[in-house]
Amino acid sequence: MTTVEERIRTIIEDHPIVLFMKGTPQFPMCGFSSRAVQALKAAGAGDALYTVNVLEEPEIRANLPRYSDWPTFPQLFIKGELIGGCDITVELAESGELARLVADALKKD
Repeated sequence: MTTVEERIRTIIEDHPIVLFMKGTPQFPMCGFSSRAVQALKAAGAGDALYTVNVLEEPEIRANLPRYSDWPTFPQLFIKGELIGGCDITVELAESGELARLVADALKKD
C-alpha cells in the first residue's frame, strides 16, 4: 500500500503539468481554481494539463499542503516543481512567463 505522499509524488513526477484544484477544468468549484485553469489553457497547456480534484481526494487534500509547504488550493506543479497558487499562476500568465514554462515542460527531450 502506498502512502498519500508517495501517490502525490508519483502524480507530480508522471505528469509535466499538474494542477491540484477544487473541481475539474470543466466544472471548477472555486474561482481561484477556475482562474488558474483559464491561465494554463491560455498559456498552451491544453491536453497536457493533468488535474486532481482535491474535493474527491480527501487524503490528498489533507496531505498536499504539508507535502508542498503551500497551504491553499489550487497548487500548480510544472516539471515536478511547485509554482504556486492562483495569484502566482495568473501573474506568470500576464507576464508571459507561464507560456514559456508550459512550452518548456512540453518539450520532448
